[in-house]
Amino acid sequence: MPIQGSTIRRMRRLRNMKQEHLAELLSVNQATVSRWERGILPVTAAQARRLEDILASTSSSADAALKRLVEDSRRKVHLICDRTHRLLAASHARQSEWRLPLSAFLGKPLLSYASDEIAAADRDLVDLGWHDGEVNSLTLETGANGNPHLPIVAGQVLWERILLADGRAARLVTTLG
Repeated sequence: MPIQGSTIRRMRRLRNMKQEHLAELLSVNQATVSRWERGILPVTAAQARRLEDILASTSSSADAALKRLVEDSRRKVHLICDRTHRLLAASHARQSEWRLPLSAFLGKPLLSYASDEIAAADRDLVDLGWHDGEVNSLTLETGANGNPHLPIVAGQVLWERILLADGRAARLVTTLG
């Protein structure tokens, strides 16, 4: 899903950052940032990654507390960026299922490890209005993925959409039962 101009504007404003400063950090001119924010000029994939790195670099104390709560949870739970599927945090119970250390997955997209059922449910989120905030939680059945490094067993999970302090949406994934 491409980054929206309104998201760029909101994230920039949350940091009290001027368009000129963001443009300087991205090695573009202020007019380019303005065109992105108005939806006139598309953002390339490389620019979107750089924008995310710049705008997501500042975390709030609320986000730090959320990360701590996820990490300290006794339940099998993890938190991902809703747009990029990058792992933001995972409980020790969740990590115990994995065959590689947390460092192998932290900050990396997890969608490539998804079972067919998870991938299909993720594709259906647009039609459900998930990204527009019309649906904020979803329970789904997962199948096994057969991956030796990050195995997923068949079962049921709860997805909950949470907004982070910088305006990005995150997905809290909790194994049920």
